[in-house]
Amino acid sequence: MKKPAADRILMFLKMRGEATSLLIAEELSVTKEGARKHLLNLAQEGLIQSTVKSEGVGRPSTYYTLTEKGLAQFPDTHADVTVQLLKSVKNLLGENALDLLISDREKNTHDRYEKALSKSKSIEQRLEVLAKVRSDEGYMAEWKKEGQEYFLIENHCPICAAATECQGFCRAELSNFQSLIGKDYTVERIDHIISGGQRCVYKISNL
Repeated sequence: MKKPAADRILMFLKMRGEATSLLIAEELSVTKEGARKHLLNLAQEGLIQSTVKSEGVGRPSTYYTLTEKGLAQFPDTHADVTVQLLKSVKNLLGENALDLLISDREKNTHDRYEKALSKSKSIEQRLEVLAKVRSDEGYMAEWKKEGQEYFLIENHCPICAAATECQGFCRAELSNFQSLIGKDYTVERIDHIISGGQRCVYKISNL
């Protein structure tokens, strides 16, 4: 069953970060006026907001983005329980126990991803599999190539609350990506959700 137009718009904005009514109309295969009606309804519900940008010659363009309420439509997985557990581990067992917990998760994740990537030879194949695995886990991941550089993009973080409470999770993920992509490349996080970014973006460059 096809998702309602409102859900598709929210998903599109989550994936793109921002978009004009023309882009949204093309995504929905409706007229620009039809897209505007849906956008007006979403704005009235407090799910999206608009910003006018001047782009040189011609009229300024209106871009739509998700509000905090709109972003909340893509929930953090078991956020409250996870944060409470992390705080309990830290309070009862100390920082070292928390580091051990994250290290164990990092190793298990690495082993699982490495198995999934075992038949992938090229960087493109590895990124394709990695994006699929991460998407299956709720990260809404994709990859692209620009010039000689690759970008792994995660449009959602299903463990955002846990990562905000303990940034060791983010350090572990970056370490895993570096190991899995291989020694011929360097992996750098250039955008970060918990630092206020719309998404997490990893730039992968050839050494």
